[in-house]
Amino acid sequence: FPKNKRAIDGLKGLARGPVGKASKVQEPPQDQQQSIINFYSQGQLQQALERAEVLMQQFPNSSFLYNISGAVYKELGQLDASVEAYSKALAIAPENAEVYSNMGNALQDQGKLEEAIEAYNKALAIKPDYADAYYNMGNALQEQGKLKYSIEAYNKSLSIQPDNAEAYSNMGATLQEQGKLKYSIEAFSNALTLQPDNAEAYNNMGITLKDQGKLEEAIAAFNKALAIQ
Repeated sequence: FPKNKRAIDGLKGLARGPVGKASKVQEPPQDQQQSIINFYSQGQLQQALERAEVLMQQFPNSSFLYNISGAVYKELGQLDASVEAYSKALAIAPENAEVYSNMGNALQDQGKLEEAIEAYNKALAIKPDYADAYYNMGNALQEQGKLKYSIEAYNKSLSIQPDNAEAYSNMGATLQEQGKLKYSIEAFSNALTLQPDNAEAYNNMGITLKDQGKLEEAIAAFNKALAIQ
């Protein structure tokens, strides 16, 4: 997809450096970066990590290598190592919003919700239209029980990226927890319009319909969830 704006912006970000000074950021060639991304995308996590570690010997100031290592460590459940890798990436490239957001995810998995939200806020200070950071912040706020602010974060994410079915689904669950059942159903419906095979959204919609006393509709929603999963 040669017109992919996010990919183009990402490449520009890798190439960007301080004006008038030699940048301390040194990145591997794009084909070598892509090989690690391919290992990661295919679930070959140890291969991705090993390849990153080999390249770090040649490119010790690569923000990309520490960022992808952080993502691999997170998938492996090694959250302390993940946060440490993201910290090293940010020491090299402190204006990288993606790394802050990724670090927030690792911190959230550790249960360090305040630190996670702080990381998301730093990402948004750099990139105010970062939909994923708002979405992830919404999840952290929901986990904290700050439901009003969670919904605000989901709405900001959806105003930027309106095709995020997971954001609608999570917002529906948050509205259901608030007792706003009508709006919860609307959010689940929006999620299912975008992602008709979302079993969790059907299940949560069934719970909300049951709470409304609409038992036949609830059973129909549960059956749809079971047909998918």
